This record gives sequence, C-alpha cells and structure tokens, in this order.
Amino acid sequence: MSDSPAARLQALFEGHRLTPTQRRIAHSMVRRAADVPFLSSVELAELAGVSQPSVTRFAVALGFDGYPALRKHLREVAPAEPAAGAGAGTTYNEYQQAVLGEIENLRHLAELLADPEPVERAGRLLASSRPLPVLGLRAASSQARGFAYFAAKVHPDVRLLDEGGTMLTDRIDAAVRAGATVLLCFALPRHPREVVDALAYARDAGLTVVTVADSAFAPVAKHSDLLIPAAVGTGLAFDTACAPMLLGRVLLEAMCDGLPDAQARLERFDAAAAARGLFVE
Repeated sequence: MSDSPAARLQALFEGHRLTPTQRRIAHSMVRRAADVPFLSSVELAELAGVSQPSVTRFAVALGFDGYPALRKHLREVAPAEPAAGAGAGTTYNEYQQAVLGEIENLRHLAELLADPEPVERAGRLLASSRPLPVLGLRAASSQARGFAYFAAKVHPDVRLLDEGGTMLTDRIDAAVRAGATVLLCFALPRHPREVVDALAYARDAGLTVVTVADSAFAPVAKHSDLLIPAAVGTGLAFDTACAPMLLGRVLLEAMCDGLPDAQARLERFDAAAAARGLFVE
C-alpha cells in the first residue's frame, strides 16, 4: 500500500472500534489528508458535519489526551504530499484502501485455514444436527440468511433465526425439542446484547455453539464451543464482511463433506429447478 498521507491516516484508524460518527470524522480526515493536520477541532467538526465534542471524543478513542495531541501527531505522521512530479509513489483513495483492507483480511483467513481441522470439525457438527438452527442478528443477519439459503439445499432441516426479541428463545427451545444438537451463529460488530444472551441460553439448553465472529476475542467467545474468526473491514462508514461471508461458504463445503446425501440432494434440486424453469440461464 502507498505511503501517502491518506494511507498513513488510514493506518492510524485501523484496529480501533469507532462509532459511525467517529468513522465520519475519520473519512473526512482521509479525504483532506493534506489539510487536516492544520485544522482546529471546530474546523474539523464543520468539515465532518459533527459537533466539536464529537471530535474530542474521537481523539480520545484513538488513544490521545485530546484533539491537540492528535493534531500534533498528525503533523508528524501525515505531512502534506509532495507536489506533482516530485516522485511520489502510487496513491490510493479511500475506496481503494477499503478494498485492499478486505484483501488483507482474506489473506489472514487463508493463513488461518492452513490448519483445516477447526473447519472440518465444525462441518461435522453442523451436518450432525437435525434440525440446524442458524443465528444472525442485525449486521450478521445477511451472513446467516445466506448460509441458511444454501445449506437448505443439502441439509434436511435448517432453521434461520434472524429476528431478535422475546420469540428468539422460544425458537431455540423449539429447535432443541425437535432434536437440534448444534447452533451456528454469525456474530459481527456491533455485537447485539441479545446475541450474547441467546448463545448463553442455547448452551444452557444443551446446544453446542459454533460461531463465526470478527475476532477470537469478540463478546460471544465465552459462550461459543468452537469459534472461527474472520475479520471485518473497517475502512468505510459501515463494516464490510467479505471474509466472514467466505468463511460461511467454507463451512458449507465442510458440512457437505459430512452429509453423505448432499450431492444427491443437489441433483434433485437442480432437476426440479430445470423442470420449473426456475432460472433463466
């Protein structure tokens, strides 16, 4: 990645869990990387469209005593770029940096999968549960829904749990009564409290919890029997989840390996889809 002021600013923000307001400030700083070391907190607040206290809280969230300390640091790590033609290297805008950050997350996932045992173990567990409840709320609901959609083509009974509230524990109870032994959870930031509570409840009910989370230290870790991490991207206003999505597909593959009739089920689905003209291609 480039050593531009924008890239150095992006590196400063990485690894910090920022609120949406704080991310807006960070993005405004990246866009004006050459100017921001010389802006007052009031000027930065106006640039980002937030309040001045929000800028102060942002500086504290990054580990500084206040905005003056952050600005002093910025003057050291993100000086103005050299003029055009001065031999500067390739630079990346914030959108490219977000993509490059996700590529790095995928590299980390590939390194993690060099030891396939955790995924293979998870696949066997998921294949063995009848039914298989799949939990994902809020930011993780799309990951859970995508997994459940494909899993239903090969697994005889997949139950999607993508809505919280008082019915969630009822649905966990129903799955247990029907014979479930395992619950798969997708847990992504910001982590809803009800997901943590639901996992604790599921384990008390006798379920083995397999979790895909953004970190091995996520709040759901203590309520998971097997947690496989896949980092989310934090370079945009809202998290990107390419690595968790791919890990979900890897778990599907491992689950298929544990279902002896998975291929036959897929062939039956394809035959039925062709007969119904379900797809245009």
